[in-house]
Amino acid sequence: MSRYTGPSWKLSRRLGISLSGTGKEIERRPYVPGQHGPNNRKKLSEYGQQLQEKQKLRHMYGMNERQFATLFKKAGKMKEGKHGENFMILLEQRLDNVVYRLGLATTRRQARQLVNHGHITVNGKRVDIPSFSVQVGDVIGVREKSRKLSIITEAVESLFGRPEFVSFDTETLEGSYTRLPLREELTSEVDESFIVEYYNKLG
Repeated sequence: MSRYTGPSWKLSRRLGISLSGTGKEIERRPYVPGQHGPNNRKKLSEYGQQLQEKQKLRHMYGMNERQFATLFKKAGKMKEGKHGENFMILLEQRLDNVVYRLGLATTRRQARQLVNHGHITVNGKRVDIPSFSVQVGDVIGVREKSRKLSIITEAVESLFGRPEFVSFDTETLEGSYTRLPLREELTSEVDESFIVEYYNKLG
């Protein structure tokens, strides 16, 4: 299954979560899209709940199904920690997500575009792979030629706060992944235990 590239607002409403991170999609119309959306009272089955949680997280990080499942398996091979929490942390270590967390982009989709177009560096070297895994201590910056891009300057100026597991210098446009995040610092809108159950059933 390829990465979803359609309208994020409809998908956000269908899943009941703000995929952009702004919350505007859910505030304006807190129900699923379609003619019968406001009156939809359909209760999900156990499988439906598991699938929905998986789709929430997959679309939140903008990944295709193969990438998502591969990373889930990688999390299962880690010797310490819970499978679901390790999976969430691996997702957070993706370069496009770290760029978003640093405030160099207003959405993960925008951050992925910046990485794809070669505007981002890791430890001084250009990296154009959104799935690149950032390690603790790595320094993420903006290429010198890209530092005046309006998409970046506007994102940095509009940001109100960053998570505690990253640091950022607004003058140099460089940031660092200072430590692994704690589960309570990540989204509370997804229950990763449902995702573990979903993939366990698939075998």
